[in-house]
Amino acid sequence: MALTGLDIFKLTPKTNCKDCGFPTCLAFSMKVAAGGAEISKCPHMSAEALDKLSEATAPPMKTVKIGKGETEYVLGGETVLYRHEKTFVNRNRFAVSFKDSMTAEDVAAKLENIKKVNYVRIGEEMKVEIAALQYTGNKDAYIALIKQVKESGLKLVYMLVCEDTAVLQDALALVKDENPIVYGATKDNYEAMVNLVKGDKLPLGLKAANLEELYGLVEKVQGLDYKELLLGTGTDSIKDAVQSTLQIRKIALKEQDRKFGYPSVVFANELAKGDKYLEISLTSLFTLKYGSIIVLEDIDYARALPLFALRQNVYTDPQRPMRVEPKLYPINGADENSPVLVTVDFALTYFIVAGEIERSKVPVWLAIPDAGGYSVLTAWAAGKFGGSSISSFIKESGAENTTKNRKLIIPGKVAVLKGDIEDNLPGWEIVIGPDEAMHLPQFLKKLK
Repeated sequence: MALTGLDIFKLTPKTNCKDCGFPTCLAFSMKVAAGGAEISKCPHMSAEALDKLSEATAPPMKTVKIGKGETEYVLGGETVLYRHEKTFVNRNRFAVSFKDSMTAEDVAAKLENIKKVNYVRIGEEMKVEIAALQYTGNKDAYIALIKQVKESGLKLVYMLVCEDTAVLQDALALVKDENPIVYGATKDNYEAMVNLVKGDKLPLGLKAANLEELYGLVEKVQGLDYKELLLGTGTDSIKDAVQSTLQIRKIALKEQDRKFGYPSVVFANELAKGDKYLEISLTSLFTLKYGSIIVLEDIDYARALPLFALRQNVYTDPQRPMRVEPKLYPINGADENSPVLVTVDFALTYFIVAGEIERSKVPVWLAIPDAGGYSVLTAWAAGKFGGSSISSFIKESGAENTTKNRKLIIPGKVAVLKGDIEDNLPGWEIVIGPDEAMHLPQFLKKLK
């Protein structure tokens, strides 16, 4: 049962220090109960009270850290089933599978694919984050596989998929300091697995034949005082995997049962059984419902583009529009003779406009001022995209020094701004562009 603000207030020290940033202890307690503040913000709370409240006020799904340094990611911590209820917190991560039965050449080919699929979209680096290293029975080959992946220079989290603790001891010696995931604790080996990871607090993946068995396994592992867990959702059938993943999330969030309050791992590659198109469909499904780590067989642009874009959209706060960085963007090799076209920083508008400019093959400087993340007309109506703000951006961005061309193209839907911009930018020719981005290629070719 969730604690109320009054429950929390009873345990506060009742001071008037305001060190927590709130005017009273009651206000702070109410905010903690609503999930808007952390109990640790009160510096005067006793250790006993903190221990009692920290777990009670924590999200029903535990946050688990994987990797270290540049490759550290946080999984879990979710509080809602549906994005529109509030927002999703920690995005899922994609893994590529490697097996000790693969040849060194096949491993190298996969590693090369991972290197190629690395790009930035709306300020976020899109790449594979995890190498799922699967043991199939050849210890020497497994150790060699780990070394080959490690020597590739790629910044990856290592997920050791292995149930043999003797093999894992040698494998962990290679990557233990990088906080790898150890996946493979079962009802038969869980005690040995916990003993293996407990000293370093490594994330431990549990696997079971069904949900009932998995629930019992979590109880046993928690009984050993270990809670840095990931839950495998099974690979026997697509139906079972989908049902298990959904049930784990619902039981944790709706029924507040912390036995299932952990991130999940889905092996989409094994469910797809070699069908790469089915694998993409399944990965898309589990990105939405609710795989925290999703393992693919391989990666390339055809697989990466839809998955990374979907993940970014799903894990963006729906109440905060996606925005691109305000600056001048050169398109089609824009140079000192290229005109400037201005539009808003709403990501969807940017990609549509930039795509149409690319289609025109005409070199253009695309100016993106800070418009609050709104569309053109919405930003104009809100006072975020007006003559003075556009003029100020052109001056401050260095556009006058970047290009000798003095043509500034504005969206046709805000043609009313032409006179205001001309007054603020003497020497510039303000050109009214088309109302719709789809007409930009023809417009730019004629302008040229």
